[in-house]
Amino acid sequence: MTNGSLERISLATRIRINFLTGLIICAPIAITVWLTWSFIHWADSWVKPYIPNRYNPESYLQFAIPGFGLLIALTTITLIGFLGKNLIGRSIVAYSESILHRMPLVRTVYKSTKQIFETVLKEQSSSFKKVGLIEFPSPGTWALVFVSTDAKGEIAAKLGEDGEEMVAVFLAPTPVPTAGFLMFVPRSKLRLLDMSPEEGVKLLISAGLVTPEYKAAATEDAATVVTPP
Repeated sequence: MTNGSLERISLATRIRINFLTGLIICAPIAITVWLTWSFIHWADSWVKPYIPNRYNPESYLQFAIPGFGLLIALTTITLIGFLGKNLIGRSIVAYSESILHRMPLVRTVYKSTKQIFETVLKEQSSSFKKVGLIEFPSPGTWALVFVSTDAKGEIAAKLGEDGEEMVAVFLAPTPVPTAGFLMFVPRSKLRLLDMSPEEGVKLLISAGLVTPEYKAAATEDAATVVTPP
């Protein structure tokens, strides 16, 4: 092979490496901007139709204001949360809930949704703060799961008859972890990991390509080696 061929191959390799490097830098930024922009437009499309024209600055201006609807929604939710903590606000919330509880179909949806949000958003909750491994779908094959909570109620009573504590875990698919399976596994069959849930999500979405750093903890002191004179 001639020197000219080596130079051409070297140049093509450098171009490919530069392109991949640029893709690694630009792709996450582009995806983040696109997702943020899409979320802002989605929030605006839900909120803006309910804003009276006299309070909407877009009625007086010749251009749209992206994020105005999202800002109104965040402000309204925060204000409702503030008012809901005082006596009058709690009374209004309790009265509204009593009305919803009288509706056959609506009360089921409301109770389930409220319970989910209270469990996920409660500061003291440990839900989805741990990542682990379980043998799935067959022995010797391990799947990444997110620990939800300890099994409770009837499930804990039925599955824990032999004295084994059961744990609720969420098994998410790759690369879209928004859907998955709720599974109850014995605590002894669950291997907890040191990685954070954020690192677990990265590992899951990347199909194992983005692996968090891990430093194995020393289980015993290193032996002292004495070199003979």
